[in-house]
Amino acid sequence: MRKLVVSGLFIHPVKSMRAISLQQATLTARGLLHDRRWMVVRPNGRFVTQRDAATLALIDCELEDDGAVLRREGHGSVRIPFEGRPGEAVATEVWGDPCRAVDEGPEVSRWLTEAVGSAEALRIVRMAPGFRRRQSQPERFGEDTTTLFADSAPLLLASETSLAALNDELQAGGHDPVPMNRFRPNIVLRGLEPFEEHRSAMLSGSSWSLRLAQRCERCVVTTIDQETARPDPAREPYMTLRRINPVPGPSAGPAFGQHAILDTGEGRSITVGEAVTVTAAAGGAEA
Repeated sequence: MRKLVVSGLFIHPVKSMRAISLQQATLTARGLLHDRRWMVVRPNGRFVTQRDAATLALIDCELEDDGAVLRREGHGSVRIPFEGRPGEAVATEVWGDPCRAVDEGPEVSRWLTEAVGSAEALRIVRMAPGFRRRQSQPERFGEDTTTLFADSAPLLLASETSLAALNDELQAGGHDPVPMNRFRPNIVLRGLEPFEEHRSAMLSGSSWSLRLAQRCERCVVTTIDQETARPDPAREPYMTLRRINPVPGPSAGPAFGQHAILDTGEGRSITVGEAVTVTAAAGGAEA
């Protein structure tokens, strides 16, 4: 009998900055606690990711009891409290989902703009108190599902064996293998068959369960080396992934990982090494 376990847990407190690896995380309906709590925006409120500023990949985030510290080598650090003081209201959106946010202030903006090397002032925002971001895909994620600044669903699941299958194809084509951080998941599993996550409906642990809702279509961020912020000139692994694991339908974009929603276990812990079970989708249909 195969053994399925959680092999990695990651949060990205600031969208598009470096991940924090955890041994244990708290599950909430809006994702792992502190994941995508903040986001970078332009002066006009438009959100910024590594698609626009690859150097975001070089900024580390460390959580403290009452806030987060951002650092980039050679640029010092800046601190953001969890309970921010009243700031300027910012109207922004994430892929068409309108969001009411609050600016974290000019000191954070000055540091971030210099650390990223941006020609325009960048700001960091948090969700406005009491605001709930409704999903633009209720048919996929449910009418009541909300999240913070994640692209879509609250959680993203990935599989070690899917990454191994991708890397086998990359190396067969003369390309370098890539690490899991190219895909910025929250939960990594060991023991699935390659891309089995797309054919699964539920993931259950000791005191929680997740509904696996939709495969994650990937973008050019997968081509950016997360240690150097340099894009791959051959656009890998994007091109190989599009060939071996496309999203069904007309877009045929590359897929890696599965969007997930908390089904049961609000406030419960998920732990690296925890045994899990997977329930196959009805009829083996791919989600």
